[in-house]
Amino acid sequence: MDKINNLNYEFKGETIKMKKTKKLVGIITLVLMLSFVLMGCTQTDNKETPNNTENQNTPNNTNTEAPNFDSKKDITVVARDSASGTRGAFHEIMKIKVKEGDTEVDKLVVGALEFDGTDKVITAVEGDKYAIGYISLGSVSNRITAAKVDGVEPTVANVISGDYTVSRPFLLVTKGEESELVKDFIEFTQSKQGQDITNEMKFVGAAESPAEYAASGLSGTIKVAGSTSVTPLMEKLQEAYTALNPGVTFEMQSNGSSQGIKAAMDGSYDIGMSSRELKDEEASELNRHVLAIDGIAVIINNENPVNDLSSENITDIYTGEKTTWAEVQ
Repeated sequence: MDKINNLNYEFKGETIKMKKTKKLVGIITLVLMLSFVLMGCTQTDNKETPNNTENQNTPNNTNTEAPNFDSKKDITVVARDSASGTRGAFHEIMKIKVKEGDTEVDKLVVGALEFDGTDKVITAVEGDKYAIGYISLGSVSNRITAAKVDGVEPTVANVISGDYTVSRPFLLVTKGEESELVKDFIEFTQSKQGQDITNEMKFVGAAESPAEYAASGLSGTIKVAGSTSVTPLMEKLQEAYTALNPGVTFEMQSNGSSQGIKAAMDGSYDIGMSSRELKDEEASELNRHVLAIDGIAVIINNENPVNDLSSENITDIYTGEKTTWAEVQ
């Protein structure tokens, strides 16, 4: 009996151990299941976090608060060089250049950055959120923002209507009797084909009822110099003209309106390109052909929340009367 009791005891003891083991396994299994659930939640959270972060960092074009724009910072004034017709026209329109007695004085603020080409102005404004500059309307791109002036958007339609008043002519100038080839090219620029190119490039064609152009079959070389603002349009016109008249070649130098006018006056070039009106002494010696009408766009950095500038504010900025964006109302 004692042996039986011992066996029963051991059997019961083993039974007790088995019950404990099953209970322990159950607990471990539950812990593991909870762990897998928690890991799954963590992975889900981790997957969602990058998307949330990405959405937070995506630029919002409708955000007018511009949290990274400090309006108390100094305005970086960007201008064209003194030989530029764009500068001449813009400074005259905005009364940056004024007459004092018999002398014209350009009151551009000391320290302004001056560049000898349109793309250099665009690059300067694109790279500085506090900069302001001016370029031909036809050169505006998404690299920068063209601001309204006196509440009017700088568009071709507004230039045509006269609502956007910051505009000037693009001129081709020659001296004396023009050669047959030069006459033919100027005729092409005034033709329907030439004016279509002008309008496609966001300029306003000057010819009221342009006629179709027929290839002349002429050959030779035409030398052209002058405005960097007119150059992109002239390149397109030359390309189309030589496609119709393959015997013609062009030599062109982009060195500013004043240099182009001078080159036409001294006869070193056949045609001068100007993006400003001629002075009296220049007009008395040259033949004047209006190629197009161009608006001058006031450009700012894409991060600048200002989108409308009064003429008065523009003048004050360029003459140094206002030096921070906080002063521009």
